[in-house]
Amino acid sequence: MEVHSSHLSCYDHQMTPQTFSQLKDFLRSKTGLRMSHIYKPVMLLSVIRNGGAATKREIAESFVLSDSDQIDYYRKKIVHSMPGNRLVRDSLLSKDGETYRLAGVLSQLSSTELAEVDAILEQRISDYLEMRNPFGDQNLDPVPGNLRFEVLRDAGGRCELCGVSSREKQIDVDHIIPRAKGGSNERSNLQALCRTCNAQKKDKDDTDFHAIHSSYSDRDADCIFCQLEQSRERHVERDSAYLENELAFAIYDGYAVTEGHTLVMPKRHVADYFDLHQAERNAIDQLLKEQRGYLSSSDPTITGWNVGANAGESAGQTVFHVHIHLIPRRDGDMDDPKGGVRGVIPDRQKY
Repeated sequence: MEVHSSHLSCYDHQMTPQTFSQLKDFLRSKTGLRMSHIYKPVMLLSVIRNGGAATKREIAESFVLSDSDQIDYYRKKIVHSMPGNRLVRDSLLSKDGETYRLAGVLSQLSSTELAEVDAILEQRISDYLEMRNPFGDQNLDPVPGNLRFEVLRDAGGRCELCGVSSREKQIDVDHIIPRAKGGSNERSNLQALCRTCNAQKKDKDDTDFHAIHSSYSDRDADCIFCQLEQSRERHVERDSAYLENELAFAIYDGYAVTEGHTLVMPKRHVADYFDLHQAERNAIDQLLKEQRGYLSSSDPTITGWNVGANAGESAGQTVFHVHIHLIPRRDGDMDDPKGGVRGVIPDRQKY
């Protein structure tokens, strides 16, 4: 069969997507994202789920998650010579040494749009595997792409157990009641877990982590810190923006021990530090580091720090909403600072 050069030119240039709508059509179309294997959608997913850039090794690992002996083969042969070249020509990825990055319209998408692309690519992989092995596992019933998108959207692109973002780890759609125990593809039986939490959960555990995700919105109208989060009073500001993230925020202490004394706390109303979810600890730690960096660069007199929390009335806690103290220290701010936080019991500070 004769193939005209005009047809090839059309494929190479006119099919390159320029808008989100064109991109979705391109990814869904068998004449757009052409597939002789699942490599192309898997490679795109790997770059998307790694925050917009992935090395050859990371992409290779996505091809063979359970077969480490094949990783070098895929990195050297498959990633570059097969899907890599084609996806670069389609302006969906760019290549910088060992790393591939999102390019073209893919690099401009919001997290919500990327979640939709994620679902489309997962569906293409499922469709291909089903076509390649129609007589395989008769119980195989992949979660439909639109339902995957709904689960990931509702979770805010985060693992519903540890809270890690899809920018940091791949997020999977997990069956709360496993397939092995008769679980279905009903929306109520699906949750978003990162690959690590999903692997640790195993297929015999039916723990539902939805409650963790929904608890992040808990507030107490009588709590002074919950009120401050809403009013923005005493909030730390940086370049007309508040020092906060999705799960935590920072304020200046109203009874500062030293200049710059800052409190960092979760937005969720929770009394005890040890009841924080891991995602909240991560969020608080991020803000502590940011505030420390800012104060250090803006005040050269700072030479040390005290960082800590009071957990429980006997430990001195008076506001029962977890808060971490970040206290700048300066040479000479007390006669003898030896012992630091041991000073919570003055007679035991010195040793």
